[in-house]
Amino acid sequence: MSTKSCFFLALSFALGAVFNTAIAATLHPENDDAEDFVPNGKGWGEPGVRAKKLAQKSTAQTGSGINYHGGPLILGTTNVYYIWYGNWTGNTAVSILNNLGGMLGGSPYYNINTTYYDGSKRHISNSVLLAGTTTDNYSKGTALNDAAVKTVVESAVTSGRLPKDTNGVYVVLTSQDVNETSGFCTQYCGWHMHGTIDNTNLRYAFVGNPARCPSSCAAQTSISPNDNVGADAMASIVVHEVEETVTDPDLNAWYDRRGMENADKCAWKFGTTYKTGNGALANVRLGSQDFLIQQNWVNAGAGYCAMSF
Repeated sequence: MSTKSCFFLALSFALGAVFNTAIAATLHPENDDAEDFVPNGKGWGEPGVRAKKLAQKSTAQTGSGINYHGGPLILGTTNVYYIWYGNWTGNTAVSILNNLGGMLGGSPYYNINTTYYDGSKRHISNSVLLAGTTTDNYSKGTALNDAAVKTVVESAVTSGRLPKDTNGVYVVLTSQDVNETSGFCTQYCGWHMHGTIDNTNLRYAFVGNPARCPSSCAAQTSISPNDNVGADAMASIVVHEVEETVTDPDLNAWYDRRGMENADKCAWKFGTTYKTGNGALANVRLGSQDFLIQQNWVNAGAGYCAMSF
């Protein structure tokens, strides 16, 4: 994992007449002519030699506002694994996010990811399973750094609580009392990375609980579709990180000239919304629950943000 220089911008916007709070977003480089910005998994691009080397080898292929740089994708069924870190006793987040993970695959929303393909023109499948869950009772305390997040994943795999799966995305979900000290709530709301775990390259993500900082990481701060502001905000972050992990698992596949991955290009954009029974806003129904989740970048035509394909 490389050292990360950080940018942060509090982005204020109105969604209908409801959203008037500042929410977190990243400040991306503004030079469209830059060819050497690469993603860092946290939502913004960084200068680096990796993209230059790829360009010299002519591996990059032009897409629809986002380019393929030769790296692997997660093909076939993506297996999502949740690691519930901290104290989730009595929190409805468990059922809310389990429902999300179980209903994401096969949806018109996730079908957007099928517009991405590898060098052999093999497209990503609209197939996602919540393949396993486990708990971690503060094994690394309440203040995690990036290395500790990886250790939490490693412990879950090497102990046998979760399988070692190269088609897996291991999502560390932290309770409200847990901080990620490299910038949760101030520079990002979640991130994804890859690393060697048990001699295998595995992909994993961190998703913090926005109840810790609703003004930074939640689109709705006082009301939400499932009456749990933290969990409903986590839903949008979870799908963001899963989408990016599948299309850019090793940070060398699909991203644009600024180092922005597919979900980054649509961060905090929700499109058409509707009101749920409790007055909250939502834009998609998955299974039996409504969610307000960000749009994703469609790699077709001129490219665009959407909720379905």
